[in-house]
Amino acid sequence: MNFRKLGIVIEREYLNKVKKKSFLLITFLTPVLFAGIAILPSLIMMGTKEAAKQVGVVDHSGIVMPYLESGEVLEYKDLGVGADVESIKADLKKADIDILLTISPLDPETKSVTADTYSLKPLGMDSGSGIERRINDAVEAYRIDSYGIDNLEEIMHSVKSNVHVHNYTISESGEESISESGVYMAISMILGMALYMFIALFSGMVMSSVIEEKSSRVVEVLVSSVKATELMFGKIIGVALVALTQFLLWILLTLLLLAVAAGIIGKDKMMGMLQDDPSTEMVAQMAPGMDGTTLDLSALTDTTAVAAAEPTGMQAITSTLGNLNLGQILLSFIFYFIFGYLLYASLFAAIGSSVENEGDSTQLQLPVTVPLMLGFFIALYAFKAPDSSLVFWGSMIPFTSPIVMLARIPFGVPGWELALSMVLLVATFAACAWASAKIYKVGILMYGKKSTFKDLWKWLKQK
Repeated sequence: MNFRKLGIVIEREYLNKVKKKSFLLITFLTPVLFAGIAILPSLIMMGTKEAAKQVGVVDHSGIVMPYLESGEVLEYKDLGVGADVESIKADLKKADIDILLTISPLDPETKSVTADTYSLKPLGMDSGSGIERRINDAVEAYRIDSYGIDNLEEIMHSVKSNVHVHNYTISESGEESISESGVYMAISMILGMALYMFIALFSGMVMSSVIEEKSSRVVEVLVSSVKATELMFGKIIGVALVALTQFLLWILLTLLLLAVAAGIIGKDKMMGMLQDDPSTEMVAQMAPGMDGTTLDLSALTDTTAVAAAEPTGMQAITSTLGNLNLGQILLSFIFYFIFGYLLYASLFAAIGSSVENEGDSTQLQLPVTVPLMLGFFIALYAFKAPDSSLVFWGSMIPFTSPIVMLARIPFGVPGWELALSMVLLVATFAACAWASAKIYKVGILMYGKKSTFKDLWKWLKQK
């Protein structure tokens, strides 16, 4: 292989892709999307608070009204038991209320009530659930009082248990560190999804580029100057460099946008927004109780202090992130991204060389895309049992290992398993690249016939 010609092909492929308007558009819009995903949910939550509403209450039970305390959204107004409900329903505006709440008389058998609301517009979820919660509190309090046992409410409250299991991992040196599975689950899913997206996106880009040059007959001119294998590998490596360039720009621009947003909104306020974000809250709730306690870094530097401390939600998340081997995760991501991409890109290049349009490639893509999607689905559930047989073999088989192994790494993978997975991936890439080069060499100049798997096998056996 002539490396000078290979370098020319790589340079041509790289510059052609980078100079396209679509590349620039996606490169600069994607970080805006990433930053928006991080900030927008919190901004939406802040902007979707319901407007204050007046609630007129007709309480025939006599037990609910004391529990209807006004707040920011709902302000309760006692209309009295003798209020004419029908006339009020006919004209809520005249009664100067937005919602009419009627409570039935107390049922002595069930020790409960029924409640109805009337409004010109459907109630928002927050308003409806807020009213229900206060009515249920009133009924529960009445039932407790009906037993006639002194301090029964305090007794019931005291017997309720809310035990949180604090998870720690012990290193070989005996050091203890907080280990929350919710954090590992989130990182595992993010890594698996990100790698799947990148491999599928850029491998498909290689196939589209090959088909485009073949259908336009440009490839006939190119193969007169360079070997077909040099053209294939130049295209694969060129697109890989495009991918790495785009990936690094995405990271830098996303961090820049977040820094600018933090400067405009305010760092403290932005951190508060992110803590209130539903996705952050979901992970935090998988850690011990959320009570808003901040992380005491001085306490976490001492092993004894860590063991004795009562880690709370955000503290557990922060500490767990700090205990991750980020260097190993980053290097593994780069390795599996590069060789996972090279493996699938070589296969997609062979498929692209054997067809004249993308419509004809659907059948040939199936055996290649199925393992990729299988790896994605295994990675999504790897956090449930990272050492199970299915996940283990998924992280060893080269066609699924780039995605599944990355999903396992946050939970800790023995060194020999990681090394074996990498060796198998590199060896499989070498074998597939050799086979793809043979198919590419023949298929790139084949026209007028829809290729089948039988044709690919025939080209593969040619010397």
